[in-house]
Amino acid sequence: MSIHQNTTKKITTHRLQEMKQRGEKISMLTAYDYSMAKIVDEAGIDIILVGDSASNVMAGNETTLPMKLDDMIYHATSVVRAVNRALVVVDMPFGTYQGNSKEALSSAIRIMKESGGHSIKMEGGREIKESIERILTAGIPVMGHLGLTPQSIFKFGTYTVRATEESEAQRLIEDALLLQEYGCFGIVLEKIPAELAKMVSERLHIPTIGIGAGKDTDGQVLVLHDMLGINKEFKPRFLRRYADLYAVMLGAVQNYVADVKEGSFPNENECY
Repeated sequence: MSIHQNTTKKITTHRLQEMKQRGEKISMLTAYDYSMAKIVDEAGIDIILVGDSASNVMAGNETTLPMKLDDMIYHATSVVRAVNRALVVVDMPFGTYQGNSKEALSSAIRIMKESGGHSIKMEGGREIKESIERILTAGIPVMGHLGLTPQSIFKFGTYTVRATEESEAQRLIEDALLLQEYGCFGIVLEKIPAELAKMVSERLHIPTIGIGAGKDTDGQVLVLHDMLGINKEFKPRFLRRYADLYAVMLGAVQNYVADVKEGSFPNENECY
Protein backbone atom coordinates (compact mmCIF):
# COMPACT_ATOMS: atom_id res chain seq x y z
CA MET A 1 0.00 0.00 0.00
CA SER A 2 1.39 3.39 -0.98
CA ILE A 3 0.80 6.48 1.12
CA HIS A 4 0.62 9.87 -0.57
CA GLN A 5 2.84 12.42 1.15
CA ASN A 6 2.63 16.16 0.64
CA THR A 7 6.21 17.31 0.13
CA THR A 8 5.30 20.99 0.29
CA LYS A 9 7.38 22.56 3.04
CA LYS A 10 5.07 24.72 5.08
CA ILE A 11 6.05 28.20 6.23
CA THR A 12 6.18 28.51 10.01
CA THR A 13 7.18 31.30 12.36
CA HIS A 14 10.48 29.44 12.85
CA ARG A 15 11.12 29.39 9.11
CA LEU A 16 10.47 33.13 8.92
CA GLN A 17 13.13 33.61 11.59
CA GLU A 18 15.55 31.51 9.54
CA MET A 19 14.74 33.55 6.43
CA LYS A 20 15.66 36.76 8.24
CA GLN A 21 18.91 35.27 9.51
CA ARG A 22 20.05 34.28 6.02
CA GLY A 23 18.83 37.49 4.40
CA GLU A 24 16.03 35.92 2.36
CA LYS A 25 13.21 38.40 1.75
CA ILE A 26 9.71 37.43 2.93
CA SER A 27 6.70 37.86 0.63
CA MET A 28 3.26 38.61 2.06
CA LEU A 29 -0.11 39.40 0.49
CA THR A 30 -3.68 39.66 1.71
CA ALA A 31 -6.44 37.26 0.73
CA TYR A 32 -10.03 37.02 1.90
CA ASP A 33 -11.60 34.06 0.08
CA TYR A 34 -10.88 30.50 -1.05
CA SER A 35 -10.39 31.11 -4.78
CA MET A 36 -7.92 33.99 -4.45
CA ALA A 37 -6.05 32.36 -1.56
CA LYS A 38 -5.56 29.21 -3.62
CA ILE A 39 -3.89 31.22 -6.40
CA VAL A 40 -1.74 33.23 -3.99
CA ASP A 41 -0.59 30.13 -2.12
CA GLU A 42 0.21 28.24 -5.33
CA ALA A 43 2.26 31.22 -6.53
CA GLY A 44 4.64 30.66 -3.62
CA ILE A 45 3.73 33.46 -1.20
CA ASP A 46 5.25 33.06 2.26
CA ILE A 47 2.54 34.72 4.37
CA ILE A 48 -1.14 35.30 3.65
CA LEU A 49 -2.70 38.04 5.73
CA VAL A 50 -6.44 37.76 6.23
CA GLY A 51 -6.61 41.48 6.77
CA ASP A 52 -9.37 43.61 8.22
CA SER A 53 -8.79 45.52 4.97
CA ALA A 54 -11.58 43.20 3.78
CA SER A 55 -13.75 45.96 5.20
CA ASN A 56 -12.51 48.25 2.41
CA VAL A 57 -11.95 45.98 -0.60
CA MET A 58 -14.68 43.39 -0.01
CA ALA A 59 -17.40 45.37 1.77
CA GLY A 60 -16.79 48.89 0.45
CA ASN A 61 -16.40 50.58 3.84
CA GLU A 62 -14.23 53.68 4.23
CA THR A 63 -12.34 52.28 7.24
CA THR A 64 -11.45 48.90 8.74
CA LEU A 65 -13.42 49.60 11.91
CA PRO A 66 -16.74 47.94 10.93
CA MET A 67 -15.17 44.46 10.72
CA LYS A 68 -16.52 42.11 13.37
CA LEU A 69 -14.88 39.04 14.86
CA ASP A 70 -17.36 36.77 13.06
CA ASP A 71 -16.47 38.50 9.77
CA MET A 72 -12.77 37.82 10.26
CA ILE A 73 -13.41 34.20 11.18
CA TYR A 74 -15.54 33.74 8.06
CA HIS A 75 -12.85 35.13 5.75
CA ALA A 76 -10.04 33.29 7.54
CA THR A 77 -11.87 29.96 7.35
CA SER A 78 -12.28 30.37 3.59
CA VAL A 79 -8.58 31.19 3.16
CA VAL A 80 -7.27 28.37 5.35
CA ARG A 81 -9.19 25.79 3.28
CA ALA A 82 -7.18 26.85 0.22
CA VAL A 83 -3.69 26.99 1.72
CA ASN A 84 -1.05 24.26 1.58
CA ARG A 85 2.18 26.19 2.16
CA ALA A 86 1.77 29.77 3.39
CA LEU A 87 1.56 30.91 6.99
CA VAL A 88 -1.91 32.39 7.55
CA VAL A 89 -2.03 35.49 9.77
CA VAL A 90 -5.46 36.77 10.80
CA ASP A 91 -6.10 40.37 11.85
CA MET A 92 -7.73 40.90 15.23
CA PRO A 93 -10.52 43.38 14.42
CA PHE A 94 -11.02 46.67 16.18
CA GLY A 95 -12.58 46.36 19.62
CA THR A 96 -11.56 42.75 20.28
CA TYR A 97 -8.32 43.37 22.17
CA GLN A 98 -7.87 47.05 23.07
CA GLY A 99 -8.19 47.59 26.81
CA ASN A 100 -9.43 44.13 27.77
CA SER A 101 -6.87 41.32 27.78
CA LYS A 102 -9.42 38.66 28.74
CA GLU A 103 -11.57 39.56 25.74
CA ALA A 104 -8.42 39.62 23.61
CA LEU A 105 -7.55 36.05 24.60
CA SER A 106 -11.12 34.89 24.02
CA SER A 107 -11.16 36.52 20.57
CA ALA A 108 -7.81 35.05 19.58
CA ILE A 109 -8.86 31.56 20.70
CA ARG A 110 -12.05 31.82 18.63
CA ILE A 111 -10.05 32.81 15.55
CA MET A 112 -7.63 29.91 15.96
CA LYS A 113 -10.24 27.25 16.82
CA GLU A 114 -12.96 28.25 14.36
CA SER A 115 -10.90 29.32 11.35
CA GLY A 116 -7.82 27.12 11.62
CA GLY A 117 -5.58 30.17 11.16
CA HIS A 118 -1.96 29.90 12.17
CA SER A 119 -1.46 33.20 14.00
CA ILE A 120 -3.02 36.59 14.68
CA LYS A 121 -1.96 40.22 14.14
CA MET A 122 -2.57 43.17 16.45
CA GLU A 123 -2.02 46.91 15.98
CA GLY A 124 -0.18 48.89 18.64
CA GLY A 125 2.77 48.85 21.02
CA ARG A 126 3.13 49.13 24.76
CA GLU A 127 -0.55 49.98 25.22
CA ILE A 128 -1.58 46.44 24.27
CA LYS A 129 1.14 44.65 26.24
CA GLU A 130 -1.26 42.80 28.54
CA SER A 131 -3.35 41.51 25.65
CA ILE A 132 -0.30 40.29 23.72
CA GLU A 133 1.18 38.50 26.69
CA ARG A 134 -2.10 36.85 27.64
CA ILE A 135 -2.60 35.57 24.07
CA LEU A 136 0.96 34.27 23.92
CA THR A 137 0.45 32.30 27.14
CA ALA A 138 -2.16 30.28 25.23
CA GLY A 139 0.45 29.35 22.62
CA ILE A 140 -1.00 31.59 19.91
CA PRO A 141 1.65 33.30 17.74
CA VAL A 142 1.29 37.08 17.54
CA MET A 143 2.48 39.46 14.83
CA GLY A 144 2.73 43.14 15.75
CA HIS A 145 1.89 46.21 13.66
CA LEU A 146 3.41 49.68 14.11
CA GLY A 147 3.50 52.98 12.24
CA LEU A 148 0.27 53.79 10.47
CA THR A 149 -2.32 51.70 12.30
CA PRO A 150 -5.61 51.93 10.35
CA GLN A 151 -7.74 50.92 13.35
CA SER A 152 -6.63 54.19 14.98
CA ILE A 153 -7.56 56.38 12.02
CA PHE A 154 -9.88 58.60 14.05
CA LYS A 155 -7.11 59.18 16.58
CA PHE A 156 -4.59 60.21 13.91
CA GLY A 157 -7.16 61.83 11.62
CA THR A 158 -5.08 61.07 8.52
CA TYR A 159 -3.45 58.27 6.54
CA THR A 160 -0.21 60.24 6.01
CA VAL A 161 3.25 58.92 6.82
CA ARG A 162 3.83 58.29 10.52
CA ALA A 163 6.91 58.76 12.75
CA THR A 164 8.43 61.63 10.79
CA GLU A 165 9.02 63.57 14.01
CA GLU A 166 11.89 62.50 16.25
CA SER A 167 9.72 61.84 19.31
CA GLU A 168 7.30 59.57 17.44
CA ALA A 169 10.18 57.80 15.68
CA GLN A 170 11.86 57.11 19.01
CA ARG A 171 8.63 55.76 20.46
CA LEU A 172 8.20 53.48 17.45
CA ILE A 173 11.71 52.07 17.93
CA GLU A 174 11.00 51.48 21.61
CA ASP A 175 7.66 49.84 20.84
CA ALA A 176 9.28 47.56 18.24
CA LEU A 177 11.83 46.39 20.79
CA LEU A 178 9.06 45.91 23.35
CA LEU A 179 6.95 43.83 20.94
CA GLN A 180 9.98 41.64 20.35
CA GLU A 181 10.53 41.35 24.10
CA TYR A 182 6.86 40.45 24.68
CA GLY A 183 7.27 37.54 22.24
CA CYS A 184 5.89 38.68 18.87
CA PHE A 185 7.30 36.62 15.97
CA GLY A 186 7.32 39.56 13.54
CA ILE A 187 6.17 43.15 13.04
CA VAL A 188 4.44 44.95 10.17
CA LEU A 189 5.81 48.47 9.68
CA GLU A 190 3.32 50.59 7.77
CA LYS A 191 3.94 53.92 6.04
CA ILE A 192 7.00 55.14 7.93
CA PRO A 193 10.24 56.71 6.63
CA ALA A 194 12.48 54.17 4.90
CA GLU A 195 15.51 55.07 7.02
CA LEU A 196 13.57 54.48 10.23
CA ALA A 197 12.28 51.13 8.95
CA LYS A 198 15.85 50.12 8.10
CA MET A 199 17.04 51.08 11.56
CA VAL A 200 14.28 49.09 13.26
CA SER A 201 14.85 46.07 11.03
CA GLU A 202 18.57 46.03 11.82
CA ARG A 203 17.98 46.26 15.57
CA LEU A 204 15.44 43.45 15.75
CA HIS A 205 16.13 39.74 15.52
CA ILE A 206 12.50 39.07 14.49
CA PRO A 207 11.38 39.79 10.90
CA THR A 208 9.87 43.10 9.83
CA ILE A 209 7.36 43.30 6.99
CA GLY A 210 7.03 46.68 5.31
CA ILE A 211 4.20 48.41 3.50
CA GLY A 212 5.24 51.87 2.43
CA ALA A 213 8.35 51.50 4.59
CA GLY A 214 11.13 51.21 2.02
CA LYS A 215 13.19 48.31 0.74
CA ASP A 216 15.25 47.44 3.83
CA THR A 217 12.59 45.63 5.84
CA ASP A 218 12.83 41.84 5.90
CA GLY A 219 9.76 41.48 3.71
CA GLN A 220 6.95 43.30 1.95
CA VAL A 221 3.15 43.16 2.06
CA LEU A 222 0.49 44.61 -0.23
CA VAL A 223 -3.27 44.32 -0.43
CA LEU A 224 -4.02 41.79 -3.18
CA HIS A 225 -6.80 43.78 -4.81
CA ASP A 226 -4.54 46.84 -4.99
CA MET A 227 -1.53 45.12 -6.60
CA LEU A 228 -3.76 43.27 -9.09
CA GLY A 229 -5.39 46.51 -10.20
CA ILE A 230 -8.89 45.46 -9.15
CA ASN A 231 -9.17 48.43 -6.83
CA LYS A 232 -8.64 51.52 -9.00
CA GLU A 233 -9.24 54.29 -6.45
CA PHE A 234 -6.30 53.60 -4.10
CA LYS A 235 -3.06 55.05 -5.52
CA PRO A 236 -0.41 55.53 -2.81
CA ARG A 237 3.24 56.02 -3.76
CA PHE A 238 4.27 52.64 -2.34
CA LEU A 239 1.83 50.63 -4.48
CA ARG A 240 3.13 48.80 -7.55
CA ARG A 241 0.37 47.40 -9.77
CA TYR A 242 1.30 44.04 -11.27
CA ALA A 243 -1.85 43.77 -13.41
CA ASP A 244 -4.89 45.73 -14.52
CA LEU A 245 -7.57 43.18 -13.71
CA TYR A 246 -10.22 45.87 -13.46
CA ALA A 247 -9.93 46.44 -17.20
CA VAL A 248 -9.68 42.72 -17.98
CA MET A 249 -12.72 41.82 -15.90
CA LEU A 250 -14.73 44.81 -17.13
CA GLY A 251 -14.05 43.82 -20.73
CA ALA A 252 -14.97 40.19 -20.10
CA VAL A 253 -18.30 41.11 -18.51
CA GLN A 254 -19.07 43.60 -21.29
CA ASN A 255 -18.37 40.89 -23.90
CA TYR A 256 -20.65 38.48 -22.04
CA VAL A 257 -23.45 41.05 -21.90
CA ALA A 258 -23.06 41.73 -25.62
CA ASP A 259 -23.12 38.02 -26.51
CA VAL A 260 -26.26 37.43 -24.46
CA LYS A 261 -27.99 40.46 -25.97
CA GLU A 262 -27.05 39.37 -29.50
CA GLY A 263 -28.10 35.78 -28.90
CA SER A 264 -24.64 34.41 -29.72
CA PHE A 265 -24.28 32.84 -26.28
CA PRO A 266 -24.81 29.98 -25.88
CA ASN A 267 -23.95 28.55 -29.30
CA GLU A 268 -24.70 24.98 -30.48
CA ASN A 269 -21.53 23.59 -28.87
CA GLU A 270 -22.51 25.10 -25.53
CA CYS A 271 -25.91 23.42 -25.39
CA TYR A 272 -26.86 19.90 -24.22
